Amino acid sequence: MKAFFDLVIDIWDFMKVRKKYWLAPLIITIVLMGALIVFTQGSVVAPFIYSIF
Repeated sequence: MKAFFDLVIDIWDFMKVRKKYWLAPLIITIVLMGALIVFTQGSVVAPFIYSIF
């Protein structure tokens, strides 16, 4: 878990130093979509999620 927080801190430092704040919404969207895919695997909710997209 420590490695995950180190990665988040490194990404934040990269965006802060290089003024790349526009990357934040992209990263957040990618993480949320990945979490959605992981949590709906083998779930009853999966058919409803696929019908949205």
